Amino acid sequence: MRFLSSRPDIVPIRDFLARARATEPFRDALLTFLKEGRPNDRIRFNRGSPPVKVERVLTQALAAHSELEIDAVEIEGRSGCEYFRGSLDIEAVGETVCIEFHWNCKWKAEQEGWTDAFGMPDQIRAARTFGYECFSEWTEIDPVRTETAA
Repeated sequence: MRFLSSRPDIVPIRDFLARARATEPFRDALLTFLKEGRPNDRIRFNRGSPPVKVERVLTQALAAHSELEIDAVEIEGRSGCEYFRGSLDIEAVGETVCIEFHWNCKWKAEQEGWTDAFGMPDQIRAARTFGYECFSEWTEIDPVRTETAA
């Protein structure tokens, strides 16, 4: 059973994986994730991260960072109807790359000037048409993070 990538509205993540320098263990973990839609030892994400939105982040990571030998990723995200925002830590051979992201189909619909029958931004059309390309932010940040006191 194919869990996520069988959806025709999103560019197949497998195309990006084929061109990426990801490690074999990560490739295997990604294919398992695509079948099961659950976190595993190399693709970790919090409970508030829907698998379809995790797939969009992973697709963007492979597209934007194909030169990295990705070995594992960790996503800390928050999701709403039209958005998914948070951070992505890419563990690659010899380095860690940290990304702050904001996927937003409403923003993309506004950029395209698309509205629905009610005059609202047509975020469903944007999500289906652009899939992983609805990122309004994809910013590399300093990998050293400090915890703030509670």
